[in-house]
Amino acid sequence: MEPVLIAPANYSFLGIPTLLFSFLIPIAGMALFTYIMAIRIAPLVLAAPDFRFNRFGERIVKVLRIWLLQWRQPRYKTAGIVHIMIFAGFLVLSIRSTSLVIIGISEGFVLPGLGGPLGVVYNLFKDYAATMVLVACCIAAYRRIVVKPERYAVPPKYGKDHTSEAVFVLGMISTLMISESLFEASAAVAQAREGLHAEFIAPLSLAWIFKVMLTWTSISILQGIHVIMYYIHDLVFFCFLCFLPMGKHFHVITSFFNVFFMRIDRGNIKPVKHGVPDDKLDDLESFGVKKLEDFTWKHILDFYSCADCGRCSDNCPANAVKRPLSPRFISIKARDLVFKNYPLYPYGAHFNKGDDLIGNIFEEDEIWSCTTCGACEQECPLGIEYIDKIVDLRRGMVDEGMVPQSLQKPLSALEKRGNPWGKMEKKRADWTKELPEGCDVKVLGKKETAETLYFLDSITSYDDRMQDIGRATAKVLNAAGEDFGILGKAEKDSGNEVRRFGEEMLFQDLKDQNTDAILNSGVSKIVTSDPHAYNALKNDYAGLPPVEHISQYIARKVKSGAIQLKASEGNGNVYTYHDPCYLGRHNSVYDDPREAIDAIPGVKRVEMEKCRDRSFCCGGGGLMLFYEPEEEQRMGVLRVEMAAKAGANVIVTACPFCLVNIEDAIKVAGMEGSMEAIDLAELVEGHIEA
Repeated sequence: MEPVLIAPANYSFLGIPTLLFSFLIPIAGMALFTYIMAIRIAPLVLAAPDFRFNRFGERIVKVLRIWLLQWRQPRYKTAGIVHIMIFAGFLVLSIRSTSLVIIGISEGFVLPGLGGPLGVVYNLFKDYAATMVLVACCIAAYRRIVVKPERYAVPPKYGKDHTSEAVFVLGMISTLMISESLFEASAAVAQAREGLHAEFIAPLSLAWIFKVMLTWTSISILQGIHVIMYYIHDLVFFCFLCFLPMGKHFHVITSFFNVFFMRIDRGNIKPVKHGVPDDKLDDLESFGVKKLEDFTWKHILDFYSCADCGRCSDNCPANAVKRPLSPRFISIKARDLVFKNYPLYPYGAHFNKGDDLIGNIFEEDEIWSCTTCGACEQECPLGIEYIDKIVDLRRGMVDEGMVPQSLQKPLSALEKRGNPWGKMEKKRADWTKELPEGCDVKVLGKKETAETLYFLDSITSYDDRMQDIGRATAKVLNAAGEDFGILGKAEKDSGNEVRRFGEEMLFQDLKDQNTDAILNSGVSKIVTSDPHAYNALKNDYAGLPPVEHISQYIARKVKSGAIQLKASEGNGNVYTYHDPCYLGRHNSVYDDPREAIDAIPGVKRVEMEKCRDRSFCCGGGGLMLFYEPEEEQRMGVLRVEMAAKAGANVIVTACPFCLVNIEDAIKVAGMEGSMEAIDLAELVEGHIEA
């Protein structure tokens, strides 16, 4: 049965066969797209190496979960749902768009498998998908133009915002949906007008609406609509394809690969240079990232994949207190530099031209402002990594001697004494002198051995207030009947902050000394009350006995009955738990501390709005206890206010860094008397049955 309308493959306009355009548009479009992509791939090829071709099973799971199922999108409900609608629609309509290109050359072309009942089912889904995408585009445009969420805003120093680009792309997507639907509707109306079989169009879909609107249109006009809509779709399709690599919408192409190659392990830091072992670092002429080409290919792919959604910056504590850091613009500024250094036009390209990044693209304070809390990476729906880039840029600055003055003294002390306060090594065990009789702590060495090592780290060893955490932990271990000891003067700082500060060689020295001391002690397991030490020993060191945070230990011992807890006094306290970044986001320890608190009979606990993997950093990571950043308000003050808003008057944390900052914040916020902070080990120790 011959169709009523002449297909684009057979139509002629002013004597010119439109088949010619059906060939020229795809050929020109694909040629231009191939050229653009070749330019975009060049910096990836020239970038530093990065080994990501491993653990394929886990990577496929990441792709299915984060890319295909859009797992992180609904964390921002409205924007997430709209994005899922567009993404899902695109997946469905990509089959139709591909077949349309070929239909312009071969009229009766049908993709294999879609010629029978499956094709009817697909067309049904396709019609509704086009309708869904158009509705989603309208909502997205309204949000961009009218609502204007704050996270989309661009400060003047970073240039103009990207609203116009976003709206332009939404317009192209909408045009694709409308033109495809009109192309289909015009053919269906023409067939029906002649009493012939017409393709079934899903009721109440966009194509169905157009079919109703065109019911009384003449065949000649339907013919014009049919052909014109086809070539509008063809042109816009290839224009859209070539426009994607020009800006933030490059993520439509790169996101699949970026998620596939995203980091699998958390809490660790990339090596100084992939392929160079730790014992060969002295042979390197330069450390860290100083020029664009020092970034790894995965980091360049990150820059390409940034969708400019602002989620990272919206959850960045440094950005919240107006420090000169917004993670989003780390990616955007770097991407702009890549586009500048590798232009699409053939003249003036200066491949591999190495301009210094610090001072030209990034500011020193911008890079030092990061607390390495990981909130940005946790929130990013595309698997973009920021901490490794920040650390690599710091490594480059440290290598050039660009160290903030306030951090020079603690770094020097770490090098000389193994702790940032510069206190004597022999005083590391002084905190044990105030332990009650019967709570003995072994100092492991030639004469003393134990099954378990309690690794304190520097802040718990030397800070007067934090020593209470050490004593409480010792009492908990003692109450559980644990055979444990400490390294005493043989213990050095874990180096967690040192490494994330960018002082790699100092970290390697601290790691080697601690590793030797731990292995020589003969212990079979390690417990620590410091998440920073826990993270370093677990993720940065190698060959050590298994490491456990005290919250995990307590939860395990409470379940086994080794620790019995008495009821809380009826003091009316309402507790809330603050998730430390290096225990929660970096190591996924969320439930154990809560279970330990809830195991105390009579304790009332509430959750803050920002909790678990969305916890708000106290501001203590990455040597921030010694850094004096430019900021409008302390992070700790914001956190204390969140606790008060949740209805709590006691903040429980499980990290000495957090306790320092939160206790100071309570004073700064003027909440002394109405709010207090306590460490988990102190809380549990105070409720142990005698």
